[in-house]
Amino acid sequence: MKDISQMIKLVALEKKDVLLSILFGFLAGMSAVGLFASSGYLISRAALVPPLYALTVLIAFLKLFGFARALGRYAERYYSHRATFTMLSNIRVAFFEKLEPYAPRVFQKYRSGDLLARIVGDVESLQNFFLRVYYPPVVLVVIFLSTIVFTSIFSTSIAIVLLLGLVLTGVFVPYLFSLRQRTIENRVRESRGELSIDVTEFLFGFRDLKIYQQLEDKEERMHESSASYIREQEREGMQRIFSHSVNTLVSLLVSWVVLGLGAYLVARGDLNGLFLAMLVMISLTVFENATPMAVLPSHLEDSKRASGRLFSIGDEMIEDKGRLHLGGGESYGFELSGVDFHFPEEERQTLQQVNLKIPAGSKTALVGPSGSGKSTLLQLLLKIHTSDQGDIWLNDHPMERIDEESIWNRSNVVLQENHFFFGTVRENLQLAKDDLTDEQMLDALRDVELGSFRLDYPVFEKGENLSGGEKQRLAIARAMLKGEQLWILDEPTSSIDALTERKIYERLFNQAERDTLILVSHRLTGLELMDQIIVMDEGTIVEKGTYHELMHKQGYFYEMKQIEKTIFG
Repeated sequence: MKDISQMIKLVALEKKDVLLSILFGFLAGMSAVGLFASSGYLISRAALVPPLYALTVLIAFLKLFGFARALGRYAERYYSHRATFTMLSNIRVAFFEKLEPYAPRVFQKYRSGDLLARIVGDVESLQNFFLRVYYPPVVLVVIFLSTIVFTSIFSTSIAIVLLLGLVLTGVFVPYLFSLRQRTIENRVRESRGELSIDVTEFLFGFRDLKIYQQLEDKEERMHESSASYIREQEREGMQRIFSHSVNTLVSLLVSWVVLGLGAYLVARGDLNGLFLAMLVMISLTVFENATPMAVLPSHLEDSKRASGRLFSIGDEMIEDKGRLHLGGGESYGFELSGVDFHFPEEERQTLQQVNLKIPAGSKTALVGPSGSGKSTLLQLLLKIHTSDQGDIWLNDHPMERIDEESIWNRSNVVLQENHFFFGTVRENLQLAKDDLTDEQMLDALRDVELGSFRLDYPVFEKGENLSGGEKQRLAIARAMLKGEQLWILDEPTSSIDALTERKIYERLFNQAERDTLILVSHRLTGLELMDQIIVMDEGTIVEKGTYHELMHKQGYFYEMKQIEKTIFG
């Protein structure tokens, strides 16, 4: 119910259109009842062959009700659909606002295909919430109650029959089908999520699947997911058709009861025979408004599942209480005490009892074998993840109090994988800072040995037309253009040759002379300039000190250095 209440709040934002939809829906429904009621009375009255002038008023009412019905139905459709489309826009905005604070770590818990299914399929499913769930019961109750009050003037017994019919078609039958619908809707959503995941992985991994000759297996799995989704949709469709049929059958049976009861009352003299056809026509017409109730259970469960999947993301992620914003123009230092971390749904500890101090303005290198926790430690410093236990301080402020976007705003970050958008070199560099001049961007390209690049050179999606080294150099240029006081570099030159790497580091270190710089590297050459070197293995710090201190100690770092010399000479 929490998720449905959020949906109701979003619907309430369009209260003007909602009220107009209900008003015109009521007008259309009552006009239809009035149209058929006057038609029934006109037929009965005409059978007695009255003077023509006696029927003129009834004919005028028929035309008036017909016009009012058409106008009301058009206006009801217009305002209800406008409210729906605006509501969908509000839902997308609300979902993005819910998702955006957790974006860096959301892919640990959710696969990209699943997120795509939520933001596309689930949002589209919620278009039926107002039109099929929120709006019909309100209009149904108002029209039925008005009709029952009118009918009670002629026969209390028939009014009671109509009231029982309302309970059956509006509450009892939909409730029975809703019990079955919950299981069906759950399977449909799961099948759609699996299909979306398989399609996304198939598209992203097509090249690798082709190279390793696994394309057919993946295609078969995708076809199985598609077939499963189609089967569940067919079951859902059959359930809706059956529910609609039962609801229609009940409404027709109620009309037969009205006819039989009315005939009995006429025979007893308790009802004027002129009104019998009118009451029967009313019963046939008023239950047209109960038709949407037949599919309400399926749409209600659909809306519950969709809203639950959309709005549960923030509840399942770690809530961030950070409110402190970092100021600019200063270097930043870190201190970690007893920090442990493991990824969700993974038993292995990625970091264990990490104790580390990184002074402001210092240069720190993190080295160690692959999988030792270096990159994860950087992500904790950037607050992409939060530690399981232990304390992390940034400039004497506890990390949990600092807004993570404030940290990212004050950082020059180059990760192992950097995203490049479809466009030009200029557009990808302009992500670093607003109001960059062409000369500044060209200088940055020259600093990373990309002087041959022009700013209007095209960049394909994910930088597919760039080599690994060009991607890394373009990412470094972007970081240099940002020009903040905290540098977070994770293997920034792993795909760059040694000579180019040395030139880039000279310029980079010159720019970051007074800044805090933290570098993750597998290469041990060129670390002599570092203020401290942190050696990690299996999630723990095994050594730390300057380059000369570690070499003199002849421990883990010394052994790594000797192996590197043996391999590379």
